[in-house]
Amino acid sequence: MPDSSMMDNRNGMVSKIQSRIRTDSFKSNYDLVGKELGRGKFAVVKKCVEKATGNEHAAKFLRKRRKGEDCRRDIINEIAILESAKANPFVVSLHEVYETTSEIILVLEYAAGGEIFNQCVADNDEAFTEKDVIRLVRQILSGVAYLHRNNVVHLDMKPQNLLLTSSRPLGDIRIVDFGLSRRMDNVKEVREILGTPEYVAPEILNYEPISTATDMWSIGVLAYVMLTGESPFLGEDKQETFLNISQVNVDYSQDVFEGVSNLAVDFIKTLLIKNPRKRATAEECLQHPWLSGPPQPHAGLLPSLEEAESEPESPDSAQELVIMASYTLCSSQSDLKAVRGAFPFDEPFGARSEIQPQIYC
Repeated sequence: MPDSSMMDNRNGMVSKIQSRIRTDSFKSNYDLVGKELGRGKFAVVKKCVEKATGNEHAAKFLRKRRKGEDCRRDIINEIAILESAKANPFVVSLHEVYETTSEIILVLEYAAGGEIFNQCVADNDEAFTEKDVIRLVRQILSGVAYLHRNNVVHLDMKPQNLLLTSSRPLGDIRIVDFGLSRRMDNVKEVREILGTPEYVAPEILNYEPISTATDMWSIGVLAYVMLTGESPFLGEDKQETFLNISQVNVDYSQDVFEGVSNLAVDFIKTLLIKNPRKRATAEECLQHPWLSGPPQPHAGLLPSLEEAESEPESPDSAQELVIMASYTLCSSQSDLKAVRGAFPFDEPFGARSEIQPQIYC
């Protein structure tokens, strides 16, 4: 078994971990309970109970060989990213790691509330209120700001990768699935395109450098979906979706944002900007009046996106960008459905993150 500390650090992949990788029997220490939480081509997530403590966890079983290739370094990278974020309460915590001849098992915090996706597309009486969204977006931004301060980009922010500690009452956020994440310490470039079609930023589609701002675009899409139940860029097929993203075709009409405050729309507009250097950072978002003040009534549309893009670039914002170059379309699950909006698109791009549904993976 190779020593993880000796692996190459390529394309933003972290090769050193602190966790002790256990090689004794996982099933001697944990009981698997209930049905699977998620399954994909290369991973399965199951609920488990630690025999010694009775504590519930989520066990993520990751195959080390995928399509004939050794992907152990990808898993080591995921472990390292989780370790680096252990001090943040809104990132799922890593409890233990086991390894067998064919798999690595991550024992993770169990978030009983499931994906926020379920409430994003729920009927009106069960959907998030704007007050709910404000609280949850604050938590998401707190977690992402922590990652960015540590030079980590998630690269797959979407409702399926955001879990709740409980559903009733509405719990707290846990950010999961760091399979595509990259640490940008001393990295000159990463030649991979990573993400899920509806949530990827224009710079990814244009083969341009990506950065911490790439996550911020995805958070703008997330906020739109959480507030409206609709996917802002979703087209009839991938090509139309990508065109909508490249042209920043966003509907900010009162029909879509009925009952939603002007400040919420303004918040989204600070993120869905084509030029990544003009997008708000996570830290700046946390200071936005929508999140820092009381909810405001909806009273018509705010300035257009073109006006927002014409504002002068913030030097602080430019300095915070940590640049990576990007290139290989990557895959994750996106099974959005037509409930309150149009969610027929179900085929993501890429190859690493394919849990269906996206729970912990």
